[in-house]
Amino acid sequence: MNKQDHQRLERFLSSDPYLESHKEVVARRIELISKTARQLISKSRSLGDFASGHEYYGLHFRDAEWVLREWAPNATAVYLVGEFSGWRIEERWALKRLDNNGTWEIRLSAKQIKHGDLYRLHVQWPDGSGDRIPAWARRVVQDPATLIFNAQVWRPDTPYQWRVEKFKAPKGAPLIYEVHIGMAQEEGRVGTYAEFTANVLPRVIVSGYNTLQIMAIPEHPYYGSFGYHVSNFFAASSRFGPPEDFKALVDAAHAAGLRVLIDLVHSHAVNNEVEGISRFDGSEYQFFHVGGRGRHHAWDSRLFDYAKPQVLHFLLSNCRYWLDEFRVDGFRFDGITSMLYLDHGLEKAFTSYDDYFSGNVDEDALCYLALANQLIHAVRPDALTIAEDVSGMPGLARPWREGGIGFDYRFAMGVPDYWIKLTKDTRDEDWHMGGLWFELNNRRHDEKTISYTESHDQALVGDKTLIFRMIDAEMYHHMNIDDPNLRVDRGMALHKMIRLITLATAGNGYLNFMGNEFGHPEWIDFPRQGNNWSYHYARRQWSLVDNARLRYQQLNRFDQAMIALARKHEVLSAQPHHIWEHNDDKILIFERAGLVWAFNFHPTQSFADYQFSAAPGKYAILLDSDAPEFGGHNRIDRDLAHLTLPTAEPHHPSHRLSLYLPSRAALVLGPSRG
Repeated sequence: MNKQDHQRLERFLSSDPYLESHKEVVARRIELISKTARQLISKSRSLGDFASGHEYYGLHFRDAEWVLREWAPNATAVYLVGEFSGWRIEERWALKRLDNNGTWEIRLSAKQIKHGDLYRLHVQWPDGSGDRIPAWARRVVQDPATLIFNAQVWRPDTPYQWRVEKFKAPKGAPLIYEVHIGMAQEEGRVGTYAEFTANVLPRVIVSGYNTLQIMAIPEHPYYGSFGYHVSNFFAASSRFGPPEDFKALVDAAHAAGLRVLIDLVHSHAVNNEVEGISRFDGSEYQFFHVGGRGRHHAWDSRLFDYAKPQVLHFLLSNCRYWLDEFRVDGFRFDGITSMLYLDHGLEKAFTSYDDYFSGNVDEDALCYLALANQLIHAVRPDALTIAEDVSGMPGLARPWREGGIGFDYRFAMGVPDYWIKLTKDTRDEDWHMGGLWFELNNRRHDEKTISYTESHDQALVGDKTLIFRMIDAEMYHHMNIDDPNLRVDRGMALHKMIRLITLATAGNGYLNFMGNEFGHPEWIDFPRQGNNWSYHYARRQWSLVDNARLRYQQLNRFDQAMIALARKHEVLSAQPHHIWEHNDDKILIFERAGLVWAFNFHPTQSFADYQFSAAPGKYAILLDSDAPEFGGHNRIDRDLAHLTLPTAEPHHPSHRLSLYLPSRAALVLGPSRG
């Protein structure tokens, strides 16, 4: 380790006194990452050059001929079969082994196969054989009648023409709108890329969010897996439409100034052998660990061997592929906890720093994640990477040379769990303001964090959305704007306050799952045998928010106003500062980005002339959760200017602000220019 690297390491260690005792482990990890990177690029010009396997493997049309290559070291013979061969195994369709590494190749004339043809491989190995979909296939489709998956030759006469050639990512903090293409429509079926672009993307644009995070893009055989059991890592799911339609979606988002992230699932792979890459060449060990370490029994899936250069080649090339081919702007890496620990973090509390530096950590997986971040930022310096980790691993969002892994952001996954605990198990009057402030700000402040009240996870079957948990069945009968109901009133008030205080205290970014901004009811449940293959809960009821007679539109207006406020005042670029907390009153007040945020969580008590310390000046109300357009009770005069009052009290700030704070309401105030 050179002097500069040593200084970086010392800077990381000084950020947290608990890290010092693990200095040797951190230094060893830095060296492992550096050594692995050197080995990978020993025969390449750069890590980006190494991660270009998608341009070599798979099916390509080059120099007026088709070339198909696959990696299958344990195979003794490989045949191309498809509609063009009558699905028969014939020598004229045999692939030739090129090297000891296990690369197989076949070259075909331009007329031997054509756009739209279905194909697969028949692979033979020492003790057996089987049909396989190529591991590097870029297009995989399912027959609607037989439900059989096959690869498909894809070379349209007119390639997609990008409209936005040089996309500039939006400035400021990421305000993320998480979506699922298939369930984004209201009808009980699978939606398409084109329908999303036409019908849902305009809603996202109007909402003010600046980042799309799209789930379930890489192909997966079981729709109900939410896209987390990936089978074909280089194929955009065909159940949503052709690749060109996904490109058009990304293009349209870029034209509107939105960056596009996709979920990348490199923590495991589907067990399927014909559709997926498990036992692709007949061996258990080609991509994955052998035995128990190669299987995630809780998820019923296969686990990658991140120590193998060929696996790193496959996964790193996959990262680059999505950046190159579809011009996405980054990734949410799913299941990081499962990757980082040999026990996958299952039923583990992570109560000691020893947990982060013990022999239970899979340092090969950690090394891969660091290399993936190096690659992504080398190919696209403006790309964003986000880690989904529940363990609290230090350094996830710190540079690898400092002892971190290199993600740009990490999710604050404890925040939504805390809201579940409060709304499910605790009465309003028992909410502790000090505990609330602690939980909302409990993060590693030397790493960028994205907060949220609920993502898709919190609404999966077995639980309910935040607002549905508070209102429950009353949402079916009393959401009309002319139908007063105490339970609905409570749920709406808290829904607005919870989302506002989460955004206001968020570290460096904020996330919302589609529809939750307007209080989408019920839960998410994909079609499966247990629900008689119903799509009833795998859709978004946009008609609720479009109906001016329902309260959903009021919640939607509030969310738009909240996001607009955050963007205008660059709220997430500043740090929140605690001003006032009173647990008996259920009052929490703080300052951020030059604004005063005042929350009264008391269920019944309103306070007149509530005084607290504030910077001297004149303040105006910028946002009022109690405003009638947001479904509130209109208890505040929003045109009234608020002047701070001088105080002569010794040892106290020189000025105080006095406000009327209605029960279950929040105010945001800023300096008045009037």
